[in-house]
Amino acid sequence: MKLVWKLLDNLENILCQLLLVTFVLLLFAQIMLRNLFHYSLPWGDELATYAFIWFAYLGAVYAAKKSAHNRVTFQFRFFPRWVETACGLLTDLIWIGFNLVFIWMSYDFVFNKMNAFWKSQTLGLPMKVFYVILPIAFVAMTLRILQNNYLRFIKHRELENPDAEAIEEAKAAAVGGKEGD
Repeated sequence: MKLVWKLLDNLENILCQLLLVTFVLLLFAQIMLRNLFHYSLPWGDELATYAFIWFAYLGAVYAAKKSAHNRVTFQFRFFPRWVETACGLLTDLIWIGFNLVFIWMSYDFVFNKMNAFWKSQTLGLPMKVFYVILPIAFVAMTLRILQNNYLRFIKHRELENPDAEAIEEAKAAAVGGKEGD
């Protein structure tokens, strides 16, 4: 099972990097072509847009994996630890419920309601190719939420705080700045 998660981690990482590079290079090429040659790739903007959308959804999956989605947790410092745990679990359950509804709705739209003849304007590809990221991303996010809760509550592993390093650097900079005064 560890091998499956490792492969999924690598696939998510590689896809996110590839999509980021794709849309940044396409937009850069479009700007250069327009300004220098008064020409642009007819399909460039459309492909860059779809690459960005896929990147955003896969980035949300990556953030779910890292437990890096925005949460307001400051108030939990004033309560016992179990309150934070219970509220975190409740919000994850609500999030999973939302994801399940969205998986069903997006799957229904992409595979049942979307006309097979709808094509993208300049690329000429079926729109299903671009919209299929919706059910994929929400399934993957749900799996990542379940994985994190499994690691936290069954395996009793403390998940790393994605903000911890930045907070420590800010504290060190603040202390260093005060000493220099």
